[in-house]
Amino acid sequence: MPIDRAPSRQALIEHLLRTRIAGDVATTRENNLDHYRELASGNRYYWLGLELGDRWTEEDAVLQVMAHRCGVVPDPGHRAGQDTIDPELTVDALERLAIRLRKAADGRQRVLLATGHPGGLLGVHQATAAALRQAGCEIVTIPEGLHADEGRLLQMGGVAMVLRGAALVHTHSPEPMAAILDAMDEAGRPLPDLVVADHGWAGCAGQRGIDAVGYADCNDPALFVGEAEGTLAVTVPLDDHVAPHYYDPMTAYLLDAAGLL
Repeated sequence: MPIDRAPSRQALIEHLLRTRIAGDVATTRENNLDHYRELASGNRYYWLGLELGDRWTEEDAVLQVMAHRCGVVPDPGHRAGQDTIDPELTVDALERLAIRLRKAADGRQRVLLATGHPGGLLGVHQATAAALRQAGCEIVTIPEGLHADEGRLLQMGGVAMVLRGAALVHTHSPEPMAAILDAMDEAGRPLPDLVVADHGWAGCAGQRGIDAVGYADCNDPALFVGEAEGTLAVTVPLDDHVAPHYYDPMTAYLLDAAGLL
């Protein structure tokens, strides 16, 4: 489906299920529970730049948040096999995200977009950046010469990411976003009004007190926990690593709901 044509809500839900962006996703229950356990045990790699303290020390509490906000199987006795993302929750979150994008457009706000998952979500972020720029937003240009996470920070189509050697990097680290925000602060540049991102890029921005929205898979619980605590404004549940063009109808739905298509 072309990105300039938005599906209906029901058509999008059917597409999410068919492409396994939601529904019976590829991530296994074992992998999900392992990541929930790591977050609860205090492994900061799984905190995605958030500071969770000792507020989330029980795996079952994390599971409850993920069942409520992402749609994984709520039964703690389900320990192996298939897990799920509820497509209704995905679309609900897209509609909440659209409201925040509309606010950014109406206020011609400064928006920083970034991805730690360029293999899947880069096109989503680039289309969002283009639509916001067309609406009059300032798409924040990151400072030059920054390095983090063993790579160089760059932007493509208004989206920040990490380049390591000749490859765009899949990273959960909050360090790239921290490097950008620190450099902007040191240069006396105003920080973004809104960050649209994923992984540690979104978590770090939210932890710094910036209005942040993000996309997250069912094995990345931290951003959902952050939304539950109010540190992130919106977290959209989806499988973040399907074929990139599968996200086009979802992106069209988002931008249409925001009045940006």
